[in-house]
Amino acid sequence: MQRLLNFLYEYRAFFTFLLLEFLSAWMLVLNNDFQSTAYFNTANGLTANIIGFSQKASAYFSLGDVNTELSRENAQLKTALELQRQQSRNPFTSQDTVIRYEFTSAKVINSSVAQFKNFITINRGIDAGIEPGMAAISTFGAVGKVKAVSEHFAVLISILNIDEQVSSVLKRTGSIGTVQWDGTDPRTVNLLYIPRHVVPQAGDTVATSGYNAVFPDGVLIGIVKDVKLREEAPFYDIKVELAQDFTRLSYLKIVKSRLKQELDSLEVVTKGKEP
Repeated sequence: MQRLLNFLYEYRAFFTFLLLEFLSAWMLVLNNDFQSTAYFNTANGLTANIIGFSQKASAYFSLGDVNTELSRENAQLKTALELQRQQSRNPFTSQDTVIRYEFTSAKVINSSVAQFKNFITINRGIDAGIEPGMAAISTFGAVGKVKAVSEHFAVLISILNIDEQVSSVLKRTGSIGTVQWDGTDPRTVNLLYIPRHVVPQAGDTVATSGYNAVFPDGVLIGIVKDVKLREEAPFYDIKVELAQDFTRLSYLKIVKSRLKQELDSLEVVTKGKEP
């Protein structure tokens, strides 16, 4: 305390000068219209800039909550769309039996694209009803399949995994093939087993076929980028540019098929009866 008092006493002339300058400026503003108007306009402008910056900062830090809410609403809309699509096919079917798929939104908390076998970690797990084998899609297209789950998290096998295969259809021709990554370019995958009598073209759409109960049919995978046919080869070499840029994947939806267990059980029983 003594040091503070000594400091103030030593510089008393300077502080007195500052006080007098402030009082002079304040009296000048109060007693002159021009200076008063200029001061308050400047003060209001500065205050508005500070408030605007504060609001922008607040909005920026709340973007995570906004994205989460939008992702949740998107999942609900996906479910409603699936209901509408199924009811349009059979208007006499009840709502409980007509919805083949449920959608759960999730945030990506870890992802890789530079490995031969890439995986994606999300912030949903057993507590959200996530199970191994469920499909994952984004707003843009197919993403992968759930590999393992814990109470609050799940790990997905990305389409960018050399072991992952997705039954696909070339929409224009209706030809069924298989999409598989070759471990090179994370923006493209290969469409396999399209026979040579088919005539695929650059720009054709590739989507999920619906031949299994994991992915809904018609989920976009990508667009045909390059088509080659080697001499005497039974199938085309087709490069497909992915609809989803995996380097920018932030949110996705986990797809739960209501009929997968029924389909798997029927196939096991049927194949078990074969001689």
